[in-house]
Amino acid sequence: MTAVCGICRLAVIRGLFVKIFSPLYQRAMKWARHDHAPWYLCALSFAESSFFPIPPDVMLAPMSLATPRRAMWFALITTLASVAGGLLGYLIGAYAFEMIEPWLRGSSYWSNYEIAVAWFREWGFWAVFVAGFSPIPYKVFTIAAGALSMALLPFALASMVGRGMRFFMVAGLMAWGGPRMEAMLQRYVDRLGWAMVAAVVVGIVVYRV
Repeated sequence: MTAVCGICRLAVIRGLFVKIFSPLYQRAMKWARHDHAPWYLCALSFAESSFFPIPPDVMLAPMSLATPRRAMWFALITTLASVAGGLLGYLIGAYAFEMIEPWLRGSSYWSNYEIAVAWFREWGFWAVFVAGFSPIPYKVFTIAAGALSMALLPFALASMVGRGMRFFMVAGLMAWGGPRMEAMLQRYVDRLGWAMVAAVVVGIVVYRV
């Protein structure tokens, strides 16, 4: 029940968050059409895993749509850059949490952070996997993982699998489905993400029972 309530709270917060940062979302869409888009994609993927609010999907999807033969390459560099950014978030949590804690407490991320801590204590590895593949703010979990001294190797593996599944799915759907799939993804991506979170939570609960 606690986990379900946490998911609902995150969904509401995230909806408000996207509205606040919609100008940044539009800017990321412009970056996707730039000649140096792959570099921007890497930078966005890295930054989003530790501090930036806009997910790399907003660049990955149109880039994969425009150049389907390179979609898997775009997914790979997005995954690697995202995991590298996650390691930065981990280091921030491990060595600089006291420095950022006052800011974190005063930001919209604090309730997310408390949920992340609770999930880590209950699920460990699986909390990172869920955060990596779902709309739940991944950066909050990377910082929490470092602050709670989660083992680095399981953290990196969970991040690689979760983020990789998400980004390869997005790139693959764009390359396969074309413009119609892009419109459907923009409309339903959050619902798909939350459905995956719910499925993973149910699976963990069943496994533990």
